[in-house]
Amino acid sequence: MTPTEQDLIDFVIAEARMIDERRFPEWLDLFTEDGIYWMPLEPDQEEEHLTTSLMYEDRLLLRTRVQRLEGQRTYSQKPKSRCQHLLQMPAIDEINHEENLYRTYTPFHYVETRFDEQTLLAGWARHKLAVVEGKLMIKCKRVDLVNCDAPHRNIQLFV
Repeated sequence: MTPTEQDLIDFVIAEARMIDERRFPEWLDLFTEDGIYWMPLEPDQEEEHLTTSLMYEDRLLLRTRVQRLEGQRTYSQKPKSRCQHLLQMPAIDEINHEENLYRTYTPFHYVETRFDEQTLLAGWARHKLAVVEGKLMIKCKRVDLVNCDAPHRNIQLFV
């Protein structure tokens, strides 16, 4: 597969829809074995290992979170949280077929709700993608919140 700009745009939109539809195991399968989900704590944060982040989860931590969200004994998810992504059109920052590297940038608004509590977030999602065994996969999803350095309640799902 040699992804086109439209393939990259469709991938980002489909990924957000999987989260909105609570298709978490299918969403997890979008990540490469060394895939990372990163939500920096500071504006313009460049270092993910030596600086605290809101979230920095490898595939093992993501799998654990998905199992918790899918579990019947997860009392913090009774009733289950629901969310919706409102995405701007993803921009294509890089297409590098030789290095198998594709980068997108997508501004978003996100709402997460449970009972009468609602969390509204806004920011930018940056996807670093690669083709693995003929399909696009996430090497890193970086989510920068506009107010990343503000106090946040628990974000239960995936922005």
